[in-house]
Amino acid sequence: MNRDEREGKVEALKGKIKQAAGTLTRDPDLHDEGVIDEVAGKTQAAVGRVKRKVGEAIESVGNVIKE
Repeated sequence: MNRDEREGKVEALKGKIKQAAGTLTRDPDLHDEGVIDEVAGKTQAAVGRVKRKVGEAIESVGNVIKE
């Protein structure tokens, strides 16, 4: 897991917490902010996964070339 994946997961979790707090306090702005944070976090985590997969693919190609 790379930095983007970790930070994205943390951001998504923060978003879920904000959503719950907004629901409990009946604050629609806080809830909506949580939704945005969750989506941004999931997007960042997805970008991190893509980066990791591309890196792994490049490493595999390099290993095949070495052989």
